[in-house]
Amino acid sequence: MIISRSPFRITLGGGGTDLPTYYTKYGGFIFAAGLNKYMYISVNKCFDELIRVKYSQSETVEHREEVKHNIAREALKMLAINEGIEIVSIADIPANTGLGSSSCYAVGLLNSLHAYKREYLSLADLAEEACTLEIDILNSPIGKQDQYMAAFGGLTVLEIYKNGKVKVLQANISTSDLYDLNRNLVLFYTQTQRQANDILSEQSARIKEEKKDVVESMHYIKEIGYKILEAAESGNLTDIGLLFDEHWKYKKRLSSKITNQRFDEIYEIAKKNGALGGKITGAGGGGFFCFYVEHNHGNFIETMVKLGLRHMKYRFDCEGSKIMVNFRDATI
Repeated sequence: MIISRSPFRITLGGGGTDLPTYYTKYGGFIFAAGLNKYMYISVNKCFDELIRVKYSQSETVEHREEVKHNIAREALKMLAINEGIEIVSIADIPANTGLGSSSCYAVGLLNSLHAYKREYLSLADLAEEACTLEIDILNSPIGKQDQYMAAFGGLTVLEIYKNGKVKVLQANISTSDLYDLNRNLVLFYTQTQRQANDILSEQSARIKEEKKDVVESMHYIKEIGYKILEAAESGNLTDIGLLFDEHWKYKKRLSSKITNQRFDEIYEIAKKNGALGGKITGAGGGGFFCFYVEHNHGNFIETMVKLGLRHMKYRFDCEGSKIMVNFRDATI
């Protein structure tokens, strides 16, 4: 049996600039943080040579082409595996909540399958292989952020060049500032799941059509991302909250589905109760709210919970995707 663990993430700056429609013209920039909330993928050899895939559903088939789970099927094809194998996934957070679950699954599964075949793959190659699977093979309208964050974790900076190459750097943040940043970034589940593909497809289409308001908003979102990174590395953490507020104004221009009346009301109440700014994680439309709050955290959390949100405690993850258990049968 082999078990991998891959972290979910929150985007701190530059979200959306990792979409191919944007970075191929202008280059992309992402500043994000891995969380100690994980996707676990276990892979085990099946004695009866059937293929079993267990997630929210359970599949048992004779050939990989029969597997309905798109990522599992294509991963098995990429690694030329069609023998008896069992794949089981367990996650700390539900799917479709804006924290990168599909890419966590892709990265974790590929990591486990390479270990299953006794193959070494660097984190960068693992991330790119997951990008190939999701973007090129499955044609998902997503960017490169989630795959790289699931692979690397940490407080990570991604510079995405026009040719698609990605430069990965770790943000230079002091230990004390890292502690304060973790404490001040407060996460709440909105109790709403959504399909990000619809939002991202609309956003990508508007970028491709060079809609002036959308492209200018994306440029400014990237600029804000650089400023958020600078604030984090210089210790001016208060600026992060204020920049979050600016980001929120511009992100809402990208798609009509990013927010709604309820989320706008929650955001305004959050600001009246101590939040300097905030954002909806991922594409928007649901999932998690991330607010920057410096004081009276307990009272703030209590206020948000009364609005129907669910507070999620977390710490930053600094390890990325890793193999936790590797009990390979000698006959594999």
